[in-house]
Amino acid sequence: MASSKAARVGEEVWKTRTDKVNAELVTLTYGTIVAQLCNDYDSNYVEVNKQLDRMGYNIGMRLIEDFFAKSGTQKCANFRETAETISKIGFKIFLNITPVVINWTADNKQFSLLFEENPLADFVELPDDGKSQDDLWYSNILCGILRGALEMVQMQVEVHFLSDVLRGDETTEMRITLLKYIEDELPPDDE
Repeated sequence: MASSKAARVGEEVWKTRTDKVNAELVTLTYGTIVAQLCNDYDSNYVEVNKQLDRMGYNIGMRLIEDFFAKSGTQKCANFRETAETISKIGFKIFLNITPVVINWTADNKQFSLLFEENPLADFVELPDDGKSQDDLWYSNILCGILRGALEMVQMQVEVHFLSDVLRGDETTEMRITLLKYIEDELPPDDE
C-alpha cells in the first residue's frame, strides 16, 4: 500500500468508523495506571517498563482484529509496507497521530517511528527522584501493543524507545526490529 493511500485510509477511518473517546480521559487514566505501577513496584522503573510492555502486548494481540475490521486493509506485502500501515493507519485510528517512519536499515529489517506528539504523555511530568529520567519509559505500553499486534500477523519484532521528550530528549523515537517471520505450524497428527 502506497504511503499516500495509507494516509488517506487512516484519515477516512478516523473520521467515519471510529468511536471517539475524550483524549484527556485516556491520558489521565493511563497516567493513573503508570502511577499505580510505580507505587506497586516501589519505583523499580525497569519492572514498571516490563509490566507496561506486558499489558500492551495483551492489548495488541486483541487490537489487531479491531484494526483489520475498521481499516479493511489486507496483509502487508513486506516490512516497509507494514511500517507505513502502522504509522499512517494504526496510530491514526487509535490515537489520532501519525508518527514519521525514519532510519531504515539497509536490510529493511529495522526502522524508527518519530513521534511529533504523544497523547499518552500530555500533562505528564516524571517523578523527580533521580531515577525515572533514566529508567522509566512512560509510554512503554505502545511497544507492547506493536509487539502483540505484529505477532498476530506472523512477525516477531523487538520494539523499544530510543528517546522520549519526557526524559529530556529532543524527540520521542521508537525503534522496531523484525526478528523473524513466524511460520504457521500445523498441529501434530493424532494417529
